[in-house]
Amino acid sequence: MAQLHGRKALVTGASRGMGRATALALASAGAEVLVHYSSSGQAAHAVVAEIIGNGGKAHAIPADLRDIQGTFDLSERAREIFSGKLDILVANAGIARPARLEDTTVEDFDDMFSVNVKAPFFLVQQLSPIMSAGSSIILTSSLATRTTVGELSAYAASKGAISTLVTHFAAELGLRGIRVNAVAPGVVATDMSRFVETNEGREFTLGIQAIKRVATPEDIAGVIVFLAGDDARWVTGDVIRADGGSKL
Repeated sequence: MAQLHGRKALVTGASRGMGRATALALASAGAEVLVHYSSSGQAAHAVVAEIIGNGGKAHAIPADLRDIQGTFDLSERAREIFSGKLDILVANAGIARPARLEDTTVEDFDDMFSVNVKAPFFLVQQLSPIMSAGSSIILTSSLATRTTVGELSAYAASKGAISTLVTHFAAELGLRGIRVNAVAPGVVATDMSRFVETNEGREFTLGIQAIKRVATPEDIAGVIVFLAGDDARWVTGDVIRADGGSKL
C-alpha cells in the first residue's frame, strides 16, 4: 500500500465521511496528509491521531470554505506546512441542502456554490503552482449530475460545474504533467445521506443500484487513492462513476 510514500496530500472536509476515509487511505498508502475541517475540530484531530498512531504523518487545519478568504487561508497554510510542495489535492468538502425549487433560499444556494464550486476552483488556482509533473487533483462530483435523486437541483448544478471544470483544468494543467479527475459517488452512508438509515431510504437506494448494498465511505476512498497514484498516470479529464451501477 506504500505507493504514495513521501507524497504530500491535502484533503478538504476530512474530519468525517468520505473525506475521513480518504485521509486515512492516503496515509495508509504512505502520504503525509493535511486534514482540513470546517467546524468538527475534535473529529479532525482524531483522524490525525489515528494516522500518527499508525506510523503516518498528518496535520489538522480549520478553514470555513463558505468564505473565499477561508480558501485563501487554507492554501497559504498548506504552502507553509508542506514547504511549498503539494502532490495530491482532494477537494472533497461539500454542502447539500435538499429543497424544492420554490423552497431554495439564496443563502443555501450561495453556500452550496461557495463550498462546492468556488472553493475547489480557487484551491486549484492557488495550489497548482506548487504541484509538479505526476501530481494529481481529484474533485468530487455526484450521481445527481446525470440523473434525478431527490430534490437537489441547486446541489446538482454545483456538482455539474465540477464535472465541467475537470475537463478544463485537465487541459490546462496537463501541459505541466498534472492530472485532474473527479469521482462521482452515488448514495453513500455518510451524514449527508442520513436517509439511508431508514427502511424507506435504504429500499430506494438499493432499488436504483445494480449492486445491492449501501456504499461506505471506504468504497469511494479507494477510487480516490487509485486516481492519486501512479497506476492512474494515464487517466485525466475524467469523471469516474463510483455509484454501484446506479440508474443504469
